[in-house]
Order: sequence, then C-alpha cells, then structure tokens
Amino acid sequence: MFIALWVLGCGFHAGAATVDELISTWLNKQTNVQTWTADFVQTRSLKSLAQPLTATGHVWFAAPNRFRWELGNPPQTIAVREPNEMFVIYPRLKRAERYPLSGVEAGPWRDVMALLEAGFPRSQQEMQSQYNVLSTSMTNDACEVALQPKSAAARRMMPKIKIGFSTNDFSLRSTELQFADGSLLRNDFKNPELNPKLEDTLFAPKLESDFKIVEPLKK
Repeated sequence: MFIALWVLGCGFHAGAATVDELISTWLNKQTNVQTWTADFVQTRSLKSLAQPLTATGHVWFAAPNRFRWELGNPPQTIAVREPNEMFVIYPRLKRAERYPLSGVEAGPWRDVMALLEAGFPRSQQEMQSQYNVLSTSMTNDACEVALQPKSAAARRMMPKIKIGFSTNDFSLRSTELQFADGSLLRNDFKNPELNPKLEDTLFAPKLESDFKIVEPLKK
C-alpha cells in the first residue's frame, strides 16, 4: 500500500531538453512542494494472480515527511505517517498497526520508510544520497525514472522504484514499486492539488477505544 511520492512544480517547458536536464529541473522544483493531495488508482500485480487487483483512493502529503493514504471508499485501509511513527489502520476490523520510526526497534523498517520520505527530495544531492539511477526514458510527454535504493535493508524489501511525471507541467503521473517477491504496486494519480491548506489533525488519527493496536516489529 505504500508508495514513494514525487510531485513537481510548474513553469518549465521540455522542448528539446535531454532527460538529464528534465530530471535536474524537476529536482530544482521540489522546494515548491509544501503540501500535495490527489486521487489515485492503485494496481497490485501478484505472481499468484492471473489478473491484477485494482482499487481507488486519495493521498495527502505535507513536507518533509508526513502523509496519509486512504484506500477504498469508504476507506478500507488508512496509512498515516507522523515524524516518529506510522499507523496502518483497518477501520472495518477495528485494528491498527503501529510502526515506530525512531529507536532501535525501528531497525530496517526505518530504511524502508526513508524511501517514502525521499519522495520529495529537496535537492539532487539528497536524491543521490539515497538512490542509484538505473534508467531513464521518455515517451510522448512523460518521463520515467527507475531508481534503486542504496540502503541494503531497504533494497531487500523494495529493490526498484519507478517514477513517472509529465514533461509539460511536471505533474506527477505515476509511481511503481517493485517488491522482493516480484510483486508490483502501481499508483496512477489524477486531480492533483499543489500546496493546499492541510490541517495537522489529518496526520494524527484518533483511534476509538475499541480498536486493537498491535506493534508488528516488537518480538
């Protein structure tokens, strides 16, 4: 359900620009991103299934590292990331999973979460410190970048990420995560809104007393 987010500012026309120039401009635009929200269609491809699974949802992001994903309407799964922890909430089951992102117990999970934080790199240096660029390609008015996490722990869980964005207005088109088991998780975004006002309560869910909270990372 988790994905890395990449959204870009406007004001650069691709013209005859090379892929490297587009990526450089895209990274320079990242300082424009303070908040972002969009609808999405999520497609999960599993080796065990002949047909992929699809669902719709909505996502909110606030720099530098807070997000909220709601999958389904009404939401069947909610993932909320705060600075020091993340909750995955299953409203129908009255269940929530808590993942601490600080301290020893975070372990390799913290490295995986860094992939999500890197969704809005503030500079080219920041991106290069966390990823290796595997390949780049352009088709019509879109650019796609394939990235490999430098963290060995993160790479064991998620060896590749693909980011697609428009070369006309630098809006986010898609993200695709490849997991270690060969499964793919793709998100295609629509109706994006750049820098809307978002309330802090959006990223601090209040769970009702009848919810069961578990911590999967604790042994």
